[in-house]
Amino acid sequence: MSQTSIERLREYLAQLPPQSQALLMREFERALERGQETAVATLVLEQLRKIVRKTETEEAPPPRTDDLSRLLFQVLEPFLVEAGAPIRVGQIRRASLQPIWQWLGRDGAPDKVNEFEAALARMPADSAGQVEALAQKLQAVAADAIFALTGPGGGDKSRALARVGAPNVIEDLYSIGAVLAVREAIATLNEKLPRFLRAFGDSQIVSVTSALNIPVLQTPQMLPFALSMVVQRMTAPWQIIRLAIKIAASDDEIRVAATPYGVAVTIALHDLSCVAAILRMDIKRGHFDNVAGNLKALHDGVRGLRTELDLRNDSTWGKQLTAIRADISNALQSEIDSVPGRVRRILRQRAEKDILPGARIDSTEVEETVALIDFVATCRNYASELAINEVTLRTYSDLQQYVERSTEQLVQSLRAADHKVRAYRQQQVQAAIRFCEVLFGDDYASLMSRAAENALTGERKSSRAS
Repeated sequence: MSQTSIERLREYLAQLPPQSQALLMREFERALERGQETAVATLVLEQLRKIVRKTETEEAPPPRTDDLSRLLFQVLEPFLVEAGAPIRVGQIRRASLQPIWQWLGRDGAPDKVNEFEAALARMPADSAGQVEALAQKLQAVAADAIFALTGPGGGDKSRALARVGAPNVIEDLYSIGAVLAVREAIATLNEKLPRFLRAFGDSQIVSVTSALNIPVLQTPQMLPFALSMVVQRMTAPWQIIRLAIKIAASDDEIRVAATPYGVAVTIALHDLSCVAAILRMDIKRGHFDNVAGNLKALHDGVRGLRTELDLRNDSTWGKQLTAIRADISNALQSEIDSVPGRVRRILRQRAEKDILPGARIDSTEVEETVALIDFVATCRNYASELAINEVTLRTYSDLQQYVERSTEQLVQSLRAADHKVRAYRQQQVQAAIRFCEVLFGDDYASLMSRAAENALTGERKSSRAS
């Protein structure tokens, strides 16, 4: 990027609220860990860190209460899910943190929270070690307070639980208490796991299995959280099922489901359904930037589960996978079916009397249609596994035939076009050439562009001669 572009980026990032800056930093750090968009992520992270350091230098406000809650919940960060996203085992809703923090300060351990707030306020700015020690003490107190409320004994606790929050918050309270209670084991696992798992082969499976061999993380409640940490390191998250297959020493779904690691298949299926939902939403909104990546993730995931696991069509897992494929197929097919109509509306060679003076073709609509044609082309690579093979191949072939024929006809029409409609015909030709770039490549598009120029040149010479 040029220096001017970097300065504009820095100005934009500096205007964001601190919470948004922190969220961006976390997301780009995760992208770097996964090996995705490294150039962009590195650039943005560098600018964000400069802004944050400058802000911290210029302003040294006293620690606030939300700093203390951040220290408490930082161990939960790998498991947090934003509002609106469907949740699975091994995940916690971020929206639950605030009501649980408020309960802790109000009912759970108010004296301790006040004590920790005062201690944090007295700490100098460079006391990272003391802050970490304070966080560990706070997490231990919170774990004890949650266990006192959610653990056995003490009679009917329904009213006390209701004071914490809604049923979703109470559900997360149990998970948060469990994670805080084994925070040291979580930290140990984080250190042992490889940073990236690009190809989850035998050697990586052995390494991860060894790292997971921590007794407190092998319980039915904590194993999904441990596996979630593994999934976040994986380039292809569906491959988490290979751990379950390895533990079961079989690809038979009944034997896999009988092991504690069978939950890995549940995690993989849920995450695939989330990718399918994101894909469906992107298509609905006309956002095609991430479609290719999501299509590949879905294609590879569906194929991986079908080939590496012996799933029965009438089993719970088998029905889930069938539903995911049907969901993807329906979302893609309806959009694919709409593309030829959009192309025809733009390229249809209307009679000159039907073209109004000053008529124009919307360039935005042209680029949207280009994106849709590219979308159909991308779908061809993944059509068979996603149950859209027939509609994709038929639509792509129809598009090629129609665009090729229409482009040639439109170029010819330039030679004899009345000057009143020539501008409109030129716009049609330009749109057709854009479509050719996607369907036939740059060479063919350049050839048709030169043919259009020659048609216009020939028409002008003919007019001067007459």
